[in-house]
Amino acid sequence: MTTQISFRNVTKRFLVKDRESRRRTEFTAVEGVDLDVARGEFVVLVGPSGCGKSTLLDLLGGLTEPTEGEIRLDGVPVTGPGLDRGIVFQQYALLPWRTAQGNVEFGLEATGVPRRQRADRAREFLDLVGLKGFEERHPHQLSGGMRQRVAIARSLAYDPNVLLMDEPFAALDAQTRESLQDELLRIWQRTGKTVVFITHAIDEAVYLGQRVAVLTSRPGRVKQVVPIELADRTSQVDLRSSSAFARYRHQIWDLLRDEVSRAQRQEKEVVGA
Repeated sequence: MTTQISFRNVTKRFLVKDRESRRRTEFTAVEGVDLDVARGEFVVLVGPSGCGKSTLLDLLGGLTEPTEGEIRLDGVPVTGPGLDRGIVFQQYALLPWRTAQGNVEFGLEATGVPRRQRADRAREFLDLVGLKGFEERHPHQLSGGMRQRVAIARSLAYDPNVLLMDEPFAALDAQTRESLQDELLRIWQRTGKTVVFITHAIDEAVYLGQRVAVLTSRPGRVKQVVPIELADRTSQVDLRSSSAFARYRHQIWDLLRDEVSRAQRQEKEVVGA
């Protein structure tokens, strides 16, 4: 498979102000990250709180730059945001005064797509995410799961090469979350997009990912990348209750257990400082 995304020795440091001394100190979020993602692959990043998962996604999205190292997309260094990457955040970030269709069209306006084509394309992608018939609803008239579907449709509509997803289902109830996991897998299989997905949930990581990259506690490094070989996730079989699923879940928790404990100690040290 062709490598589409490449992290090479990526380190990100921030300057933060100490609350007591008011002096600025250096904070290392991620350090020496090496990771390749193949074209069309679904890769999940999982790790303890504060390990730099979102920082890596921001770096890949071009929202910030690495202190050291390099990220390449299709062989070209990432130096800023671009329409080749669509981003879906945990918060829906929809425009409340626009309808579902208007929100999906919003991203297309910036790319210069003609009005009629925008409308057709918006309806196409709302249909893709299962919202046919809800085009004229405003965000406050939609459930949380529906709003997240609109956000996904908006990110897909301008046809990015890569979809970046930062805990997009974390705020949803368990049933809606599982339903949208199935929906996302169906969309991924249909579109062939490369997906980089962040989550805290091990079950979600195992269910969605072709590979799961387990990160260490801060500063985040790639501890191990676990290939996930399960049957077709969109089949009628409940893979979450299978022995293979339990085995992968146990393997990832074994990798994470010490990192979570270390992250909790780090958090206590910061609070007590």
